[in-house]
Amino acid sequence: MMNGQFMEGLHTFGPIACILWALTIAAVLHRPQRYLNCVLLLGSLLVTWVMLISMLDNNQEIFLMASILILVLFLFLVPVLLIINGIQMIRKESFSLAHILSLALGVFVGIGEIATVAYVLDISSYMQLQKASYWILFVSFTVFYFSFLILSFVMYTVFIQIMPHRMNFDYVIIHGCGLLDGERMTKLLSNRVDKAIRIYNKCKVKPMIIPSGGKGPDEKISEAQAMKNYLLEHGIPEEHIIMEDGSATTKENLINSKAIIESREGGKKTALVSSNYHIYRCLRLARETGLKCTGIGADVAFYYWPSALIREFIAVFLTPKFLFWSLLGYLIFITPVMTYLF
Repeated sequence: MMNGQFMEGLHTFGPIACILWALTIAAVLHRPQRYLNCVLLLGSLLVTWVMLISMLDNNQEIFLMASILILVLFLFLVPVLLIINGIQMIRKESFSLAHILSLALGVFVGIGEIATVAYVLDISSYMQLQKASYWILFVSFTVFYFSFLILSFVMYTVFIQIMPHRMNFDYVIIHGCGLLDGERMTKLLSNRVDKAIRIYNKCKVKPMIIPSGGKGPDEKISEAQAMKNYLLEHGIPEEHIIMEDGSATTKENLINSKAIIESREGGKKTALVSSNYHIYRCLRLARETGLKCTGIGADVAFYYWPSALIREFIAVFLTPKFLFWSLLGYLIFITPVMTYLF
């Protein structure tokens, strides 16, 4: 028989956890592009963790301390791993602003953690610096807030990838990216097309595949043509391929592909395939264009994923609505420290 502590924890936090998970899943299914879903997911995980601790009997304190210790060790490892990844990214992909993002974030998080330790140890009192402790706390709060935004974004991006999908699509859109030597597909792009082929093969009624991407100034053929050639080489019938080769951006990919779908009769259920880090932003843009679709992510090299995901977060963060609400939240969050500083 279950002991009293177990049942008490289950009765106290079980309903809350169930409600939060139900809300999270319902929100994801209804509007997967909403950032609020990221926060709901973190809240669900946190309540579940508290529930598991409360259900323990004699080992509550041990489990809690072990969890906190693991969390602290993980937090201190994060900037180190990000910096290592940034160096690896530069070595493999060359130096550029996009390729140093994980390195920059690692330094940013590291500064915040150093500031937190300095505040806890009250370093400012030893150095006899007036208000220094509040400036240290200001840095710590700032890093914590923006790290929370990025963490929730990362976790949600992973979460929507593992959500199950029914493979009964009428259309599969493949987002293009740059070509090698102006005509050959990159590994990043071939992974996307391979994912689309797997979706095509799993559908009982075979969908139309829309490779989407125009011809850049330094490219010999369009990205759509390169993808079409690859699809034909891998056994996809030409009559099941509709090229969209007039777009230059992700939003144009979606607008032009939507126009193709709407111009045809029959079902409109659509899968949108891109790299896994790119799916969340694609879904946001799809909602703006009025395209109803399911986002399905293709794998990328692990070393490439952190910088790419940070780049996607920045792109989402700089959208007017998200920027307004996140900065408003930051001002509210940092107000207690600001009152002492100014």
